[in-house]
Amino acid sequence: MSTDTKTDTDTAVYVYGIVPSDVELDEDVQGVGDPPAAVKTVRSGPIAALVSEIPQDAPLGRPEDLSAHAGLLDAAAAELPVLPLRFGAVVTDEQAIVDELLDANRDDFTAALEQLEGKAEFIVKARYDERAILREVLSDSEQLQQLAEAIRGKPEDATRNERMALGEQITQAIEAKRAADTQRVADALAEVAVEMAPRQPTHEEEAVHLAVLAETGRQEELEAVLDELATEWEGRVEVRVLGPLAAYDFVVTRAPE
Repeated sequence: MSTDTKTDTDTAVYVYGIVPSDVELDEDVQGVGDPPAAVKTVRSGPIAALVSEIPQDAPLGRPEDLSAHAGLLDAAAAELPVLPLRFGAVVTDEQAIVDELLDANRDDFTAALEQLEGKAEFIVKARYDERAILREVLSDSEQLQQLAEAIRGKPEDATRNERMALGEQITQAIEAKRAADTQRVADALAEVAVEMAPRQPTHEEEAVHLAVLAETGRQEELEAVLDELATEWEGRVEVRVLGPLAAYDFVVTRAPE
């Protein structure tokens, strides 16, 4: 094993994730930084880290850096198992990567990479049509219908409490719909998915936000199941899937101190 450790104190090493040591990178792969830095590997036995050199005083956090970090890991995950590190993992030099990250976690990383072989993460996102879900919620509850009718056409100031109560009850009803629809998607994907993890909604009208770990070779099956659901829910819910992606929701990779 050789790492060609840098001694230049003006630079540091940015770490993207962990991959099998036999990975072969294209020469034009670039990572974070302005200008973007070339990405290479630091190897130790059966595992390696995807890294690039950055100036020690380089500010991180630009949208371009976040996109470069995620894009690199997602592209890798489509081809090989990868254990992603969260954005912003920086160490002093390549030897620290070997000592503090790769060698210190070799058995755990090797086992995790074996479990991820041939798999990647997919994100299922679905969003309610605002008018459709409101009609559905109201049609399900005579109490909500009566409350809505009672305030219709009346001044907002005079019905403030009633409007707040209606809004809260509609929100609760949508939350119940979201739980049921998320379970519906999970049940439909049970034969395709290896593992699933619900995510917190990012919008009040979000119907489903589900992380799915699946074999990359079964991506077409996964998409076919979701296409069927999209057809079933047409006019009510819009469904889309993102992936293959790095398995952020299913692995936890400790960065070196």
